[in-house]
Amino acid sequence: MRSYAKRLSQKVEKLSKEQLIELLEKIVDENESLNSILESLSSGLMIVDNNFILQQSNTILESRLTFKNHNEDKKTLPVWDLLEDEEIAAYFKKCAEKEITNSSDEFTTVTSGGSVRFLTITMLPLMHNNVLSGRIFVIQDITESKNQEVLLHRMENLANLTNLAAGMAHEIKNPLGAISIHIQLIQKALEKARSNNDILPPKKFVEDHIDVVNDEIDHLNKLVMDFLMAVRPVKSTLELKDPVKVISPIIDFIKPEFKKDNIKVELKKPENGRRIMLDEKLFREALMNLAQNALSAIKSKLESGFSDGTFLIECAYSDNKYVIRVCDNGSGMTPETISKIFEPYYTTKANGTGLGMTMVYKIVKDFSGDIQVESEVGKGTVFTLIFPIPQKDKKLLSQNE
Repeated sequence: MRSYAKRLSQKVEKLSKEQLIELLEKIVDENESLNSILESLSSGLMIVDNNFILQQSNTILESRLTFKNHNEDKKTLPVWDLLEDEEIAAYFKKCAEKEITNSSDEFTTVTSGGSVRFLTITMLPLMHNNVLSGRIFVIQDITESKNQEVLLHRMENLANLTNLAAGMAHEIKNPLGAISIHIQLIQKALEKARSNNDILPPKKFVEDHIDVVNDEIDHLNKLVMDFLMAVRPVKSTLELKDPVKVISPIIDFIKPEFKKDNIKVELKKPENGRRIMLDEKLFREALMNLAQNALSAIKSKLESGFSDGTFLIECAYSDNKYVIRVCDNGSGMTPETISKIFEPYYTTKANGTGLGMTMVYKIVKDFSGDIQVESEVGKGTVFTLIFPIPQKDKKLLSQNE
């Protein structure tokens, strides 16, 4: 049909009125068919010229991207000036400035109702007579698949519930035993008083036992709260975030505490930012836990005369992986400790619950990441957190660098 219309159009001067009408009707029919195809797509489609001025789009695009309320400017302004989402607008502007023709990237958006949606935006070159005439953007909603990934990780985390419950049963035996002993001692003292003309034992004697009981009750309460935190699924709200922008405030927050012991704190970051899927609150919780463990390890080494404490967080990326190294030159760990570091209720601290590193492990896994440990007694420890970068297009990565 297209070749037929093209041949007729080349002879338009020789065509009769009837033939011109027939040609026009065929062109209209073909245009309507193409529009029907565009409107039938489940993905948003947007076609722009070389200046990134919107030329054509389908209706579903409006449910994928939020445009500002000035429709009259859609044919005169570049698309980044039309969009509400600043991050997506910056992506289009960067593609134009760097003259990128092929790319694919992921974004998070928030609907008017407050729900988070995940989008993939794929860009392809628009060619006409072997000359670049614009770009084609395909916008897909991948929220459901992302939610399924999160659900799968949560189900895997629940598989550890049996071990956690067994550990909890073991942990509560000691405080319950201590409470029982001290209550029995108080009871015996009261029985003795009744047989001795109700002369009570010294006040300090009873208070000491009650203080122990209260301490053990507090200990039990902490065990229960930590257990509930450990067994509950990690309720993360994953969004595309630059880890450096989350880590920088953490570094500023912990510096004063480390500085009191003359411990140097550093953050090394790449020149260009990369985004990964994470929950900012949980990510901060995991890093704070690692930082506190590092502080404890360095202080332990300082007690032996060491005077050059260093805590370092280093961020880097390679191909489709984002790597965060959390390093300290503290007391280090034995191979046995390394092998058990993520097990529930395993701790080397006198007042530790043994659930902190378990939570770190759960959080990293919920972000589809991995965590590795390297440590040597007397030299220090390195925790390496590895996360996937949603951007799959290596060509775009190299162009951005």
